[in-house]
Amino acid sequence: MPLPTREPEVAALARAAEQSAGDLLAPSAPHRLADVVPAPHQVQPDPTGDWVLPAEAVIVASAQPAALAVAEQLAQLLRPATGYPLPVTDATTPEPAGGIALVLEATADLGAEGYRLDITTDGVRVTAATGAGLFYGVQTLRQLLPAAIESPEPVAERWALPGGTITDAPRFPYRGAMLDVARHFFAVPDVLRVIDHLARYKLNHLHLHLTDDQGWRIAVDSWPKLTTVGGATEVGGGPGGFYPKADYARIVSYAAARHITVVPEIDLPGHTNSALVAYPELAPDKTAPPPYTGTEVGFSYVDPADERTYDFVADVLGEVAALTPGPWLHIGGDEAFKVKGEVYTGFVERVQRIVADLGKTVVGWHQLAPAAHLDGRVLQWWGTNGEDPTTVDAVRRGARLVVSPGNHAYLDMKYAPDTPIGHDWAGLIDVRKAYDWDPGTHVVGVPAEAVLGVEAPLWTESVTSLADIELLLLPRLPAIAELGWSPRASHDWASFRDRLAGQGPRWTTAGITFHRAPEIPWSTTPTIPTQRNVPQPDTATHLTPE
Repeated sequence: MPLPTREPEVAALARAAEQSAGDLLAPSAPHRLADVVPAPHQVQPDPTGDWVLPAEAVIVASAQPAALAVAEQLAQLLRPATGYPLPVTDATTPEPAGGIALVLEATADLGAEGYRLDITTDGVRVTAATGAGLFYGVQTLRQLLPAAIESPEPVAERWALPGGTITDAPRFPYRGAMLDVARHFFAVPDVLRVIDHLARYKLNHLHLHLTDDQGWRIAVDSWPKLTTVGGATEVGGGPGGFYPKADYARIVSYAAARHITVVPEIDLPGHTNSALVAYPELAPDKTAPPPYTGTEVGFSYVDPADERTYDFVADVLGEVAALTPGPWLHIGGDEAFKVKGEVYTGFVERVQRIVADLGKTVVGWHQLAPAAHLDGRVLQWWGTNGEDPTTVDAVRRGARLVVSPGNHAYLDMKYAPDTPIGHDWAGLIDVRKAYDWDPGTHVVGVPAEAVLGVEAPLWTESVTSLADIELLLLPRLPAIAELGWSPRASHDWASFRDRLAGQGPRWTTAGITFHRAPEIPWSTTPTIPTQRNVPQPDTATHLTPE
């Protein structure tokens, strides 16, 4: 009589033994557990715990929508290069079972954005108390895989992860970058690509500089000529452009799915020439100025003595607030050289109240500091000298700071004298200068607990393409990201430059432009993965901008 149940058991044992032997003979994972940017808070390697992603792996997540959303994002990241189907399922108590488990655990003592990543021979587990924490854990997992994981096509690779545990959480709650879409306009796909770069390095705010002398970039139904007239120019005389409300909503939604909050800026009372061209009634002399396509600053302002100006401000901020679910409204406030003293502070105080009445928290450049404090007010400090008594006084009155020093964090500064685009008014900023400073102590007299976080602005007077954006962002953006995320004690230039060098092959594989900074030991080995003729399953999609 045949023994139909025994043969499969024997075969299964034989396959298990073969797998075990293969694991013992296989090379270790190509990366160390600490080879991550930003540097994790705590790393505990286990040289015996390396894991290889199998073709039949399943991603199992907690049943909550936040966990399942991250699981789908992980699958979309891994499917193109691996060619594996990587189905996503849910469970009350997710277990890796040889695959990947994403566990949303409200009682996990990891904070709002922290996570724990456990890699063993039995699989991978990411645990977090929030969807944001799971998302950041996935970004770490992504970096621990071979660089070929960034390929948009299936490649021949051993998808190994180093064994051990990472327990991680950010130093600052606000970690961001700014894109100026006013000096030169950038279409939605370019903005979404920038969001992807922020997400990769655990940044959680995108500040959009939406209005300036050269162009008005967001539709306002109650003042339609702001875009039809004010949006029709840019630096150098190009065609400009603007975001209809649906496009802006698409940016906000794409960012939110990656746990990034959009911070919209409507710059007031200066930097407003494009608004005055559209609506001369806002100008102090009620005369429309000519459109401006240069790069000078400080010459334009809305009339602070006219009630119509405040109707305009309330209408614009009201419509932008309604489109933006995040807590922040940025009102600019910088370089209003022709609005001085009490006239300036009176204007700011009134606009701050408009923001508060909309249920939002006001953010502005540090020139807002002399104005009366309003609960929750955030100043974005962009100075080049850490001595700033006026800002220190505003902090004593309750303001918090987002720190963006022009000579460390302004990513529109040149790397070196021969950088083909960018400026040097704040000095040259190579990667080391972008990295070697401390946001928590940079402004003398401001305690670390008053620092909300760090932001890297990219102004676009000389930036005209996505390739230009990426050239200036990378590799300095990861430096700012590490300052915002990693504990101060872990900041070490020698370690960072080596970990940053490991990002180069990833960017190359993904087709991302970057500056090959000479101070970074980039790999000289070409990163051209060997493609496999494996058909993509129907579920395989590349996580690219929508």
